[in-house]
Amino acid sequence: MLTPHVQTRELRHAYGFEDVAIVPGDVTTNPEQADITLGIGPYVFSIPVLASAMDAVVDPNFAGLMARAGGLAVMNLEGVMARYDDIADVLAQVTAADRADVTPVLQKLYAEPIREELISRRVAEIKAAGSICAVSVTPTNTKWLAPIAVEAGADIVVVQSTVTTARHISKSYRGLSFSELSEMVKVPMIVGNCVTYGAALELMEQGIDGLLVGVGPGAACTTRDVTGVGVPQVTATLDCSAARDDYYARTGKYVPILTDGGIRTGGDLCKAIAAGADGVMIGTPMAQTVEAPASGFNWGMASPHPALPRGTRINVGVKTTLEQLLFGPSSLTDGTQNLMGALKVCMGMVGALNIKEFHERAELVVAPSIRTEGKIFQIAGSI
Repeated sequence: MLTPHVQTRELRHAYGFEDVAIVPGDVTTNPEQADITLGIGPYVFSIPVLASAMDAVVDPNFAGLMARAGGLAVMNLEGVMARYDDIADVLAQVTAADRADVTPVLQKLYAEPIREELISRRVAEIKAAGSICAVSVTPTNTKWLAPIAVEAGADIVVVQSTVTTARHISKSYRGLSFSELSEMVKVPMIVGNCVTYGAALELMEQGIDGLLVGVGPGAACTTRDVTGVGVPQVTATLDCSAARDDYYARTGKYVPILTDGGIRTGGDLCKAIAAGADGVMIGTPMAQTVEAPASGFNWGMASPHPALPRGTRINVGVKTTLEQLLFGPSSLTDGTQNLMGALKVCMGMVGALNIKEFHERAELVVAPSIRTEGKIFQIAGSI
């Protein structure tokens, strides 16, 4: 009797922040001399941090605070900011809802129509707060909403969905062409989210100015549970940054990589940039600041989906100020404060004076137990 032939597929191992560590360099540098600036199109930011386009994180006031800190906040054009005059009342309804009832509450609140005049008003408020104005839209609504925002003064458009590709197959409508969109809005365009070399390269070839990396790692996102889709962030960042480097070598255009989601500590941030990111997008740690509009709660952009919500409202608590989160001084020892200080110290340990040198000199090793190595007393809660 012949044995049936069984064809198998080999699985590639992928790594998240908890699986790797950064090897110190043979030469060290002064952390105070580290240049951590981030360039997106013609704009240069003194810190490589974007605040996520979540209603619980970014309102016009928070955008102004992020600008003064040297970073960039992205406002969600399809959230409550563009649906309601009284933002505080709507956010209070979400935060006051019982956990069992919060998804229907979100779905009801987000069913209110988007108002074009509110988009223009919010853009004006962000500009008045002294910030470069970045706005986020989903691919479906980009052709409608992006021109309105840009006409009102928006400086950067972020086209964002759970998974974004340059090629979308559909019988119902013609897919969004990022090259055509770029010609239409004539402002820098960041696109996400992406986790593979091939998709990243094709998006860059469409003329984008920045790429968001990450599918499902955020604290409020349940995409990986609901659909099973995602790639751990270190591997996703390595693969997408390889596409950036190849694209730059071929065209001379440098497209910054922004790791989006799953970053909780300074160590996570350092590993993301060591893996090739030029900057990061952060949500939940921003939601934990005193200045965030939702008083210590957070929920993802896909949480109010009318048919398949891929996210949940989480109570993350109010833990710190924006200043302390980014620059310290830290009152905690768990790495959740003074993120920029952690990045500069890490760059000094590797011997890098800027992020490009960090990419070249930082070596990542597989080290899944390094966070707990020798930490028995910390784990046990001893002082």
